[in-house]
Amino acid sequence: MTDAEAVPVLLRGGSVVGADGVVRADVLVEGDRISRVGTDLAVPEGTGVLDCGERLVLPGFVDAHSHAGSLVFDPAVQLALLRQGVTTIVTGQDGVGPAPGGGAYADTYFAAIDGPHPRHDGSGIDGLLSTYDGTTPVNVATLVPAGTVRHAVRGDDPGPAAPHERRAMRTMVRDGLDAGAVGLSTGLDYVPGLFADTAELIALCVEVADADALYVSHMRGGYEANARAGLDEIADFVRATGVRAHVSHLHAPVDLAVEALDDLERAGAPMSFDAYPYSRGCTILSMLLLPADLARPGTPDLARAIVDPAGRARVRGLVLDRVLARADLGTGWAEQVTLSHVPAPEFHALQGRTLAEAADLTGSDPLDLALDVLVDSALQVTVVMRVPHPRTAEDLTPLFRLPGHTAGSDGIFVGTHPHPRAYGTFARYLQDHTLPGRLSWTETARHLSTTAVERYRLGARGVVRPGAVADLVVVDPDRVAARSTYAHPMRLAEGIDDVLVAGVPVLAGGALTHDTPGRGLRRAR
Repeated sequence: MTDAEAVPVLLRGGSVVGADGVVRADVLVEGDRISRVGTDLAVPEGTGVLDCGERLVLPGFVDAHSHAGSLVFDPAVQLALLRQGVTTIVTGQDGVGPAPGGGAYADTYFAAIDGPHPRHDGSGIDGLLSTYDGTTPVNVATLVPAGTVRHAVRGDDPGPAAPHERRAMRTMVRDGLDAGAVGLSTGLDYVPGLFADTAELIALCVEVADADALYVSHMRGGYEANARAGLDEIADFVRATGVRAHVSHLHAPVDLAVEALDDLERAGAPMSFDAYPYSRGCTILSMLLLPADLARPGTPDLARAIVDPAGRARVRGLVLDRVLARADLGTGWAEQVTLSHVPAPEFHALQGRTLAEAADLTGSDPLDLALDVLVDSALQVTVVMRVPHPRTAEDLTPLFRLPGHTAGSDGIFVGTHPHPRAYGTFARYLQDHTLPGRLSWTETARHLSTTAVERYRLGARGVVRPGAVADLVVVDPDRVAARSTYAHPMRLAEGIDDVLVAGVPVLAGGALTHDTPGRGLRRAR
């Protein structure tokens, strides 16, 4: 549906969540914009009416860390997002994405996280963003992924980039930002991002700072108790370049995270962050277990390394050293890691089981089983990780109350047993954190929408007021709930049945309308 085909819509009888609190008001939408907010509005002839009853009208939610950019054309993914009220997603996360370049690196390395993009033709960031124009019911913004850039310039080779390679990377980043990317992402635990040194990252951040875009980082070092080291590294880039910085999926002891962020702001290195309301993480198994030289995507390195008993014994030793050194794993690692997506047919039945359970079921050792699963699946395996000390909603509240917090699901839609955050993050925020003593509805709107719009420069959206783009969510506060669980991760959220994007109803009565007013969002300047 084009803007010209949109008909005026009156959202009647609800309460608007705005800067002044929750106020009973109607909202009139004309074209792709909110034209009026108030009572006793004069309504143009031919206006459609959406009866909001006792529900709340909020700005459309922004998933500040999404892995749905290649899958957003799938109606099942669209429904999962819209039933949570998500109207915009930010992709190209963790330093990996289909553009710039032809997309082969991302399609191989992150196949189990992002899936292959069905429409990208290798024409750069502008071409990638164009694939979303009028083809999806939600908006899509993208970051320039630094790992993809590094791979294009020097492959997966370790070691520092030479000066001429840094210049080539800077050009690619600058071109991507000029084409409308909202920032630069790094994945400093992934190949080849983990090889990037301070000189390289500062050089790229100079380009980001010059464009007043956002530097977004999956930090180095495994998060949890190690989070301070990763935050300090980002702070070095902020102080060196003046870049605006944002931390991806911040999971750590809450007291540690709050103290560190406060310290860094006082020290002149403020940063925003996204965090989801779940304790467990999810990533590719190769990143958790394998040394970098065996974790290169699309190669038989691991298979060659374990082809004989001596080689397998050597790799086992390397893997054990890694997991025992990680603050989020340690000695109980096999009980803490659940197989989420395993493409190898002979191991399909193990999805949803911990490595310890899977080893018992198959009569094998957990470490040997993990290596075999990785080899037979060409490394395309995702896992859900249980942290040593789970956190309750009460535990997480101080983190979510920080002004720099934005909502991000880190949701992965690939596979049959994903992390439930893909289907429940935003509903769970509303269900567990919009309560007396936690977040007011006004604060919730900021954390789930407005702050991300401002940080990522997403244009005139993120508020319910005249002149703003009419990305709107209607929430039943008495019904809203996340139904996805670790046992049943693909259950749709409840309590959000009506959503508009650019003034067009895209979810009505809880079902897709199949209109596609979404756009590839270019960074507002």
